[in-house]
Amino acid sequence: MTPQDPSAQQLGFAFEDKPLRRIWPVHDLVDQARQLVERQFFDVWVEGEISNFRPAPSGHLYFSLKDTEAQLPVVLFRRQALLLRFRLEDGLHVLVRGRVSVYDQRGQLQLVAETLEPVGAGSLQLAFEQLKERLKAEGLFEAARKRPLPAFPRTVGIVTSPAGAVIRDILNIVGRRHSGLNVLLAPALVQGESAPAEIEIALKQLNDSGLVDVIVVARGGGSLEDLAAFNSERVARAIAASRVPVVSAVGHETDVTIADFIADLRAPTPSAAAELITEAQHKVAERVSALGLRLERAARFQLLQSRQRIDGLHTERIEWRMRSQLNLLEQQADESALRLEQYIRERLRSDLHLVSNLAARMLHHDPRRLLAETRQRVASISGRLERVMERFIRELGAHLHATQARFHALSPLEILQRGYALVQDSNGLLIRSTAQIASGDLLRVRVGDGSFLSRVEESNRQPGRSNNDTGRSENERIDAT
Repeated sequence: MTPQDPSAQQLGFAFEDKPLRRIWPVHDLVDQARQLVERQFFDVWVEGEISNFRPAPSGHLYFSLKDTEAQLPVVLFRRQALLLRFRLEDGLHVLVRGRVSVYDQRGQLQLVAETLEPVGAGSLQLAFEQLKERLKAEGLFEAARKRPLPAFPRTVGIVTSPAGAVIRDILNIVGRRHSGLNVLLAPALVQGESAPAEIEIALKQLNDSGLVDVIVVARGGGSLEDLAAFNSERVARAIAASRVPVVSAVGHETDVTIADFIADLRAPTPSAAAELITEAQHKVAERVSALGLRLERAARFQLLQSRQRIDGLHTERIEWRMRSQLNLLEQQADESALRLEQYIRERLRSDLHLVSNLAARMLHHDPRRLLAETRQRVASISGRLERVMERFIRELGAHLHATQARFHALSPLEILQRGYALVQDSNGLLIRSTAQIASGDLLRVRVGDGSFLSRVEESNRQPGRSNNDTGRSENERIDAT
């Protein structure tokens, strides 16, 4: 407050200076808001319906939680997404635990999720139903793909834990009922996070060995969490890919797992499987059941509690801030990857369109097409030319035949055939009159079938001609020589 004017004090007025405005940069304001929100809502549970679900190539999951009046963007980073037992999908009603934050690039409020649980059915039961429906839609439960077990197996492969009671029960039953049956154990964990991978490896080893005729996958009974490995997609697809028939002997008679639907045959218990293969002389492989994830849940819960207790520590706050920045960078990388993917897709669509146009133009000018069209035209012209030539030859033949007939009719030889003759002198000149011959001339006479020589002995003059006339009459006698 500045000193007041004495005159103003006398009049009873009091003036104050106008406070200075603080101008915030956008980044500073958003960052300050994010810190306030994250300190206030660092561990919350939010219930809602999943919508706009979008998995990123990096493994992070993005979706929105909504109810009838609002919606909230949610990001589940890859480290937490790998721990989910069920698949997220639009329309799923879930309970999400996490912290509220602000995404700086958009100035958008979002929930960074730590865990998710379905509302209603448990997560394991939901994961079981989701996987069951998906594999059933692929036809992996069809009876047509089930293979019969060999009637007389020589070796049975067992996939189970070497330290459990299951293998001992199977060996006791096999030893008692069929001591000649060989048993090849492929040890694997049947419970725990690494159990699906070990079961898959064990199944592959037995298939690749070529020693077993049938495989039994076995473990004892337990809760749904204890049997989680046999409800995993990894184990289900490993059983489906097996080249050797597989028997599922997991849990008690009332326990049902995904492995039971996939396997070629389901046994109610491991002991029943041992009795089955020894009775029918089938080779059986034991499948190892997986332990549940209760230890993992407990560890994550303890981690959250420890994080809450040390949240006020300065070092933890720095670590938390660095992690927030890392999450921010990962989210930005996801968006950049999405934009790059869209650009590549558009560029590829444009290039494909260009290539299609060039291919159409090249096809239009294809020499093979032009050659085929030219050959077709040449064949058509050749056909027409052949027909014209044939017609021309027929007409020419007819014309020649008619001309020949006319020539034949006019031929002197035809006249000779009727009894006439041609007479030529010694010089080959045709005698047309008796005046051209004299007595003693040698003449050639041609008739229809040949010619002969004759000599003139006497010639009679025609009336009105002198005796010196060299011609002869038609009545003169010609003797053939």
